[in-house]
Amino acid sequence: MIGVDDPQADDVRALLAVHLAFSRGVTPAEYSFALDVEQLLEPGVTFFSARRAGTVVGVAALKRLDQSHAELKSMHTREAERNRGVGRAMVEHLFGVAREEGYLRVSLETGTTEEFTAARALYAKAGFRPCGPFGDYRPSPYNTFMTMDLDPLSEAT
Repeated sequence: MIGVDDPQADDVRALLAVHLAFSRGVTPAEYSFALDVEQLLEPGVTFFSARRAGTVVGVAALKRLDQSHAELKSMHTREAERNRGVGRAMVEHLFGVAREEGYLRVSLETGTTEEFTAARALYAKAGFRPCGPFGDYRPSPYNTFMTMDLDPLSEAT
């Protein structure tokens, strides 16, 4: 089950702590852009969790950049649930939400190091393609940027 969730919930907060520790542990602080709980509560950010039998197995968020452009943020799958389709299901769900919200494009920033290889492969398989920095991002050796144009909602079904 994937749906809007509260990043302040204890079980969600625990998985987000793992995500932040990972992101900040493999990327220099000035190039690590994972959102913390307070940032996930900001206006324009919608937070989601994936649950299996009530247990949080993954998280992600959509952040509004402008009327037609959103950013996929803070995506993380519990280690024991990796390679079981959670990440792909989250991406597909967020694509559906983005279409419903009228976004025409979804972009993301992720790391360039080996630790992010699986994430980059997942995003490429989902249809994301490399792009330049967007929003307030600047190019760096630690960040890679990807984007995907969405079909209008009427073509998504």
